[in-house]
Amino acid sequence: MKVGSMLLAPRTPASPDIGQSDLRIAYVVKRFPRFSETFVVNEILAHESMGVAIEVFSLRPPSDTHFQDQIARVLAPTNYLSCGRVKAEEIWRSLSVAHHEFALTADALDCLVEAHPLDAYCGLQLASDVRKKCISHIHAHFASSAATVARIASKITGVPYTITAHAKDIFHEAVDETDLRKKLADAKATFTVSDFNLRFLKARFGKFADGVVRIYNGLSLDEFPFSSPENRPTRIIAVGRLVEKKGFADLVSACEILRNRGHLFECLILGGGELQGELLAQIEACRLSNCVQLLGSVPQHRVKALVQGSAVLVAPCIEGRDGNRDGLPTVLLEAMALGTPCISTAVTGIPELVRHEQTGMIVDQHAPQQLANAIAELLTNRELRCRLAQGARLVMEREFDIRLNTQAQREKMVQPHSRLFQSASSTDSELPVPTNVEMRS
Repeated sequence: MKVGSMLLAPRTPASPDIGQSDLRIAYVVKRFPRFSETFVVNEILAHESMGVAIEVFSLRPPSDTHFQDQIARVLAPTNYLSCGRVKAEEIWRSLSVAHHEFALTADALDCLVEAHPLDAYCGLQLASDVRKKCISHIHAHFASSAATVARIASKITGVPYTITAHAKDIFHEAVDETDLRKKLADAKATFTVSDFNLRFLKARFGKFADGVVRIYNGLSLDEFPFSSPENRPTRIIAVGRLVEKKGFADLVSACEILRNRGHLFECLILGGGELQGELLAQIEACRLSNCVQLLGSVPQHRVKALVQGSAVLVAPCIEGRDGNRDGLPTVLLEAMALGTPCISTAVTGIPELVRHEQTGMIVDQHAPQQLANAIAELLTNRELRCRLAQGARLVMEREFDIRLNTQAQREKMVQPHSRLFQSASSTDSELPVPTNVEMRS
């Protein structure tokens, strides 16, 4: 994209710092709604419960065929910034309109030139809507394309933005670190979902990550009432997309070990995805069809009932071959709130939630034998199930209450904006690089 003869003007003055009661937030996501991203919906609902006005801006239309029940409770209108593709003439038209509306600065034009054409177009559209709808703050979920669009709109309008950084947008081999560095530096703040992520970003980006803070995802705990797991059927449950990073192949292997030891159980795996065929083939090859079932995508109310009716939830997460991995799976929060003991792995921030033999059990990645041993112990040991479940619920109430965590977000959104990269954070030396993360150059 060439700038041509457009005049460069001083940047539009940044919006003054405002109080939380005046917040009107643009929530920017790649697709909305999305079946697997319940954490976004939970967050929006928590803000709305406190009277905050929200507008959702989706870069593309939804691609899922089913949606979670709580979508119906969201008050925020959804604005679609594109149909998923854009023509060159549409970009030029939007660019011309934006220049006359805002007098684009060199900084804003640089952002537009660096972006993918579709992201540039979405950023121009968002900037126009930010002004029309009197948006006071822009928040992007994921530090990838949604953050690119938020940054463009912020550069054009002067309205500040924040980011929530999760996992794939940080760790995947395709992450452009130069681009991510710019987003972190320009954001008013970046929230990330675990201390593990915080250490990684601080170590990797130094002073450019001075504005990164850890704020856990949370749940509305009133909607996840605790029930003792003392008397539960011998059911194992797993919930998530059928993709490599979820590690469900290891769960099937563990079930084969349990069956060969003579354990009687039922294992239900909820969710759909690209590995469904492979997992079905593995289940059949292991002759487990009578005790292991893939149920596909399931509505939230049924997920809750099945999780709370199981003896153990297993999330055998792994680091994918492309670097992709989970951040802090929402299903772990849900199960622990409901009173279902959890088994998982030490991937990213999971041990901050599933604390071995305190709030759950941790096994190694790709270790079906360990996994089978842990499952067997929880299937047969009522006292252990109850102790872990009670410890888990206490941690949920103390650290994962979404009302408190979204309040922390809003406090960051309205605090005075300072330059984030004048000097390295004093906490850098206190946050060592995670030892099990490959630092890609």
